Parts: sequence; structure tokens; C-alpha cells
Amino acid sequence: MDYNETGIRALQDGRYEEAVAAFTKAIEQEPDNPLGYINFGHVLAATGDTERAERFFQKALTLGESATAYYGLANLYFNEDRYEEALKLYEKAIQLGIEGPDAHYMMGKSLERLQQPKLALPYLQRAVELDGEDTDARMSYGIALATLELFDLAEPEFQQVLIQEPEHADAHYNLGVLYAVSTENTDAALSHLKRAFTIDENHDQARYVHDMILQRLN
Repeated sequence: MDYNETGIRALQDGRYEEAVAAFTKAIEQEPDNPLGYINFGHVLAATGDTERAERFFQKALTLGESATAYYGLANLYFNEDRYEEALKLYEKAIQLGIEGPDAHYMMGKSLERLQQPKLALPYLQRAVELDGEDTDARMSYGIALATLELFDLAEPEFQQVLIQEPEHADAHYNLGVLYAVSTENTDAALSHLKRAFTIDENHDQARYVHDMILQRLN
């Protein structure tokens, strides 16, 4: 029996106790295989036991470099606002050839949280290139472009998000702000800002900017 596969299925289904039991057996069966420790770390991270999860990912790394272990540990650090540490580990995961857009996206988000949008830009762009359906990555890419005042490039990114998710309040908000600060198209700015707080009545920032524009017009 492949206990790692059994545990992964249980983890995906949210059956954490069964996952723990399976990964424990996987480690007992192959104590020098980092995969069991990595998977156990994922369970602990999913249940909020970050301190023990960190130890399991670190144990896996003592048995050999693993992109997955670096990525799992990086996520722990990111969620604890340890962005500089997370950044280094995401970079290691990418260097080791981790597949998919997620590590690039999280690398970009780490740089974004460190107030380095220019450095974040290529990683967020790569995440969008690898998965054009990921609206979170596209939103972050658009925001980074707008932060750098690359408004002509940011606009189509926000518009694409709205093609994929017409009720995306933050996309409406960011597009409204973009029109307000970079064009004379006040009607479009007001329309998108109003749409944002209509979709999400708690979007106070959209309402504030919308009302501020109206005050200036009166």
C-alpha cells in the first residue's frame, strides 16, 4: 500500500485524522524518504499547527533538497508575515523546478508585501502566463502595473478579470480608480466605483472615492 497516496486523498477530502495516520505509516515505512515528512507538514499546516509543520518541512530538507518542501515552508512563513524568509524559499522552489504558477504568484505577492512592485511584476506576469484563468494572479499583476503607473497595461488586465468574473468588486474598484487618476473619463470611473460598492456593500473605499469625485464635480 502506498501510504502517501492514501494520505493525500484523505487530506484532499478534509479527513485529517486519516491523513495523519497514513503519513505516519509512510514515515515509519521509509524514514529516509522526505515525501512523508512533506505530506505530514501539509496536514499540520492545514490544521493550523504551524510550529510542528515547520519542523516537518525542515526535517524533509535535511534528507534532500525538495522544491515541494521549500514551497510548503515558504507558505508557512508568508502566512506569518515573514515575507523576506518566504521570498528566499519560493525562489529556491522555483530554482528546483517546481511546476505550475503558484510559486511565481507567491513570489510576486511576497515582493508586493515588501513594497517592491517593480520586482514583483515579472513573477506575477509569469503566473498569469502559466494560468490565464487565475483571476487572483491577474488582479495582482494589474495592481502592480497600476502602482508603477503603467495604466495602459493595467487597464486590459482588470478588464479581463471582469470578462471572467463580471461581479468582481475589486476589479471594478481598481478600474474605477485607474480611470479617475489617468483619464478624463469621469463617467467610467464613477460607474465602476459604484458597481464595486453595489456588488460589495462593505467596499467602503470604493464608496469613498466615488463620493470624493462627485464632491469635486459639484
